[in-house]
Amino acid sequence: MTHWVRYTHAGETGFGILHASRVAEHDGDLFNDPQPTGRELDLTAVDVLTPVQPSKMVALANNFHGLLAKTGAAVPQEPLYFFKANSSFHPTGKPIRRPRGYAGKIIFEGELGLVIGRACCDVGADEALQYLFGCTCINDVTAIEILNEDPAFQQWTRCKAADTFGVLGPVVVTGLDPGTLHVRALLDGQERQNYAITDMVFTPAELISRISRDMTLLPGDVIACGTNVGVGSLRPGNKIEIAIDGIGSLINVFEPEEDPSPRPPR
Repeated sequence: MTHWVRYTHAGETGFGILHASRVAEHDGDLFNDPQPTGRELDLTAVDVLTPVQPSKMVALANNFHGLLAKTGAAVPQEPLYFFKANSSFHPTGKPIRRPRGYAGKIIFEGELGLVIGRACCDVGADEALQYLFGCTCINDVTAIEILNEDPAFQQWTRCKAADTFGVLGPVVVTGLDPGTLHVRALLDGQERQNYAITDMVFTPAELISRISRDMTLLPGDVIACGTNVGVGSLRPGNKIEIAIDGIGSLINVFEPEEDPSPRPPR
């Protein structure tokens, strides 16, 4: 397994392989034969960024049998998904912020992220994992009360694509079998989610294949695989950790803006 990290150091953006607390700097294209520069940096000397810069994050809903059974929802026949805005992408260690003007419930959702490694269009499930670069942790943060605010239109994008709501990282790891992984979410150190990827309705290979029928997936694009039972609310000052063995922990504190102003009338 290789743990890739992206960072800023001395005003410049770089990437490299993480070895314990040291980063072996690399040059070139992360997805096309990156080369070591020979320089190493201490992890404490860099500012960790999201591990990739996706052109899009495709995020799944209703993709785990356990959550479907709990809510009584039907098993979908095709992947149900929405998008996270590029401006929502947010790294480990930085605070999650409440959208200005929204005073309602904010929830966390621990998820596995699949990072695409090369352009992928209309591929079969039997070859889909050849297009997988690696795996990362996702926190799909949601302003949940916005979702059904308008009875005529469910607002998936608006409730899930606010700034800081697309949390991913801390690294992207190659060489993992995504089907063997477990996702955990810990709120202030207390475990709230612990589930196996094997409970997915659509496997990682099926997700890559089926989504690639609808659109071309580009290097760096991320598929957030959806979540299972145990999602919960964030309160001011909460520390939320999404942990996947073999990848690491994505850790953020929820720091809502002070005194959010009410929304203007429509």
